[in-house]
Amino acid sequence: MMKPTTNQPDFFDSKVLGHPAGLFVLFFTEMWERFSFYGMRVLLVNFLTMAVISYNPGWEWVPENATALFGTYAMLLYITPILGGIIADKLTGYNWAVVIGSILMTAGHASMALETEASLYIGLGLIIIGTGFFKPNITSIISEMYKFLPEKKDGAYTIFYMGVNAGAFFGMLLCGYLAEKLGWAYGFGLAGVFMLLGTLQFWLAKPLFGSIGDVPKKRDVEDKKDTGVELSQDEKDQVKPNPFTTLDKILIVLSAIIGLGYAINDPMSKIADFDMFAWAETPSISGQYVVVLLGLGLFLILVIGRIIRYAGVVRDRMIAFIIFAFFTVFFWMSFEQGASSLIIFARDFVDRTLSGSAAIAYNVINTALTIIPLLIITYVLYMLSKRSFSKIPGSNIVLAITFLGVWALTLWMLNRDWNTNAYEVSYQAVEQQVVEDGKPKVDDNDKPVYEYIPISENYQVQSDDKVVDKTVRLAETYELEVGQEIPMITKDNVNSTFGYLTPEKLKDTRLKAEKLNVDNKVIKAEVVEVLDNEIEIPVSWFSILNSFFIIAFASFFSKWFDSKYNPSATMKYGLGLIIMAIGFGVLAWGSHGIQEGMKVGMVWLVLAYLFHTLGELCSSPIGLSYVSKLVPARMIALMFGMWYLAIAIGNKLAAVFGGEIENITEEYSLSTFFLIFTIVPAAFGLLIISLGKVVNKLMHGVK
Repeated sequence: MMKPTTNQPDFFDSKVLGHPAGLFVLFFTEMWERFSFYGMRVLLVNFLTMAVISYNPGWEWVPENATALFGTYAMLLYITPILGGIIADKLTGYNWAVVIGSILMTAGHASMALETEASLYIGLGLIIIGTGFFKPNITSIISEMYKFLPEKKDGAYTIFYMGVNAGAFFGMLLCGYLAEKLGWAYGFGLAGVFMLLGTLQFWLAKPLFGSIGDVPKKRDVEDKKDTGVELSQDEKDQVKPNPFTTLDKILIVLSAIIGLGYAINDPMSKIADFDMFAWAETPSISGQYVVVLLGLGLFLILVIGRIIRYAGVVRDRMIAFIIFAFFTVFFWMSFEQGASSLIIFARDFVDRTLSGSAAIAYNVINTALTIIPLLIITYVLYMLSKRSFSKIPGSNIVLAITFLGVWALTLWMLNRDWNTNAYEVSYQAVEQQVVEDGKPKVDDNDKPVYEYIPISENYQVQSDDKVVDKTVRLAETYELEVGQEIPMITKDNVNSTFGYLTPEKLKDTRLKAEKLNVDNKVIKAEVVEVLDNEIEIPVSWFSILNSFFIIAFASFFSKWFDSKYNPSATMKYGLGLIIMAIGFGVLAWGSHGIQEGMKVGMVWLVLAYLFHTLGELCSSPIGLSYVSKLVPARMIALMFGMWYLAIAIGNKLAAVFGGEIENITEEYSLSTFFLIFTIVPAAFGLLIISLGKVVNKLMHGVK
């Protein structure tokens, strides 16, 4: 069997766990990129919506503005890789594209750590462009590595995607922890540091790859874009050239301009109050949505016009592909609530405080969740070093430094959690009865509902204020004594959790409040009791559950789909939507009837992430594999772009609807918000299952 042409004749002889050492260089490169990407992703909406005067001050944007920006960012992340892949193919080669992308993303994370509005936009822009270079091309290197070893490719991608999940896991865990415990700049900065180190270790490993990843030579299109689907002669006859007409090109340009215009205008109109599409506004619909509907219409004309020009089997398979792409929008619209509304829900509506045996149990579980994967990945690093140190010593040294850093941060985090102290403190608050629609609000038992406004340093108590004593628990790493007077401040946006202000933080809080001419929210409290150990779980911790559940259940789903009980494509996709909807149903049930200032148990959110992940594992086999199975080779690039476009639209819709969490909660209830994401995916899941026979017929035997 032929080996890939490289400058290293023993490239495929230097193996780690049965695969070439170069695969594990890519494994760690992707791991650090996902570390930085997910580490930042889990922080952004939390940072933007956190109160400007609080324990860990953010920018206090309303959720609609924060998610509008995040949605555009997420949308563009799935579009720029289309251009990045083309540039790498034609100009830079895969290796240089990965390096360029990594450098741009590193600069983006560094820019975001400055925490100014200009640096935020610059940072997000750099990450978007950098991802466009990085994302498609690192996987292209693997594809080129295994070009003459196709039987090993599935195993290689399995190992590679373990790096994806490992990076996501540790990025959200460590960046989230530092950001919430020490400050946002630490979280954003840490993401950039590991992105830089990942770039350096990849570049220093270049001697191991030889010519793999260089600018591709001109090769046969059908060989390069082989679909892996053997067509009959009759089917091959129907794959005739379908060149883009002048009208096609005009429709592509117009649709692209409108789509990009909407992506930019949506956050700009909300944040900067500048609407490029105000001229199209109608009494019942905003101008940008009028234009979007126009763009969607043009795009449908383009797609339908091209599909009907194909004949027979090809046309039918293209229609089947479009059906899957359509339902993909609704899957990601719901699933990606994990980056927007579920972050806000975890922060403001979930009781994340554990004490006594529950705190000990959490620390034991968290220690195992963290240390065991880290030991396994460190072992992989050790094996890689044994096989490749003589060829790429610099890369191995950089990797060793990164892992020493991860181990140090992990042990510091775990030690901090195991040694957190718990206190009960008292403070004074003004009791006010909640009024809705001009009437006193009552609960389900017809009892009055009250809210309690903590009395801050700047608050002037009025003669008619009803002042009451309240107590709250603090989980701190500082040693406090009974009877000690302490300053504290709220940690969330609903005045239900509090944190102790050190002298430095107290000074900064007062100065910021004075500069903004607002209440500093500093509350005088007194320690009344020292309690058993207590811990407050970071908001970002819940996001790591997706990666954990993927690792835990992936093998089960793989065996299921390889068995005789393997469901059809439409059944898998329908189950994915329905199971994910169950997760939102759990949240709707758990949050039913909660009142102002009340919080739900964290078990509801854990269960939701479990069902969301199970839904993802059901639908993930469909994805890109069906692009290659259903689409003719000469159209595969365009259809890959369309698939990513569907995911991009889903991400944008997820952010748009996720930003309505506060509005819908105020108008109706928190339970109603989650009920929307229960009903919509479930309905579409049942719909695609009902279309099973039609879709199977359109696929003409593709399994």
